[in-house]
Amino acid sequence: AEQVDDLFETVAEAFGRVDLLFNNAGMGYKSTPIDEIPVEVWNDIVGVNLTGSFLCARAAFGAMRKQRPMGGRIINNGSVSAYAPRPGSVPYTATKHAITGLTKTLALDGRPYDIACGQIDIGNALTDMAQPMTVGVPQANGSISAEAVMDVQRVADAVVHMASLPLDANVLFMTVMATKMPFVGRG
Repeated sequence: AEQVDDLFETVAEAFGRVDLLFNNAGMGYKSTPIDEIPVEVWNDIVGVNLTGSFLCARAAFGAMRKQRPMGGRIINNGSVSAYAPRPGSVPYTATKHAITGLTKTLALDGRPYDIACGQIDIGNALTDMAQPMTVGVPQANGSISAEAVMDVQRVADAVVHMASLPLDANVLFMTVMATKMPFVGRG
């Protein structure tokens, strides 16, 4: 928590204010039955995906609430897994569902301070984390299949759109996914 607070103090000193946070934390784990997931793995994923996002949002919200003029925007990286799990993905899926709760609460609590909060749910953007999708990952029917991916630039374009809105408008949720990605009914 102290490192995050120090980072936001440095940003405020360097730029005079905090106008935008893109909370882009995320790590996963190989597809594993819940009874075989080590508690340490659970704690690591919760620490990065949820606690990390909470700490950054907490620091950004505080800065945005105290600055004059007050306000700013927080964009959380959810995931398509925030509402459709992959097989054997309990820690990742649970944290991404929790990000949705964080987003909704920040959007509500931020209203009096002109702090907008939204969430982008990304599906199969070709990053290092998604590279296995091109080879094959577990599917809901028990098979292993490659999945369609998209250029990560599409995600960047969507985040820029969300970030560029005036604070009297907000994209609460946006899903950007590879068009041919299995999604509906995958869980």
